[in-house]
Amino acid sequence: MRRRTNLASTAAVLTDGRAVIRPDLPKREEPWHPQTLDWWNDLWSAPMAAEYHESDRHALYLLAVLMDQFWQEPSQKLAAEIRLQRQAFGLTPYDRRRLEWTIETAEQAKERGEARQASKRPSPQPKAGDDPRLALVQ
Repeated sequence: MRRRTNLASTAAVLTDGRAVIRPDLPKREEPWHPQTLDWWNDLWSAPMAAEYHESDRHALYLLAVLMDQFWQEPSQKLAAEIRLQRQAFGLTPYDRRRLEWTIETAEQAKERGEARQASKRPSPQPKAGDDPRLALVQ
């Protein structure tokens, strides 16, 4: 069977619970809108946050400013720009699909944990008289 060799370089299974340091929003004269603060906290507690590089912070700050402006005075123009900017960070299910990011389900995490535990256990040794090769000659 032939396989594709051009696999996506962005493909990843994202897991919850990885420790990510949440940067603070930049200080400014007027306070951030509460919705923007909620969005910022949700962003950095999501499984996608582990995929962000330190250099992504600057674009995320820009997106936070856009979000804040939107919550202060909503407009279609701001909504469209926010939609364009958030695509690069996998913030919607469609964007994660395009980046080939999948979020690990609880069932998958459980199976991964069980497999890890099973690999630590020694394999059972056959009994002294049980040689499966003997079944071929008898």
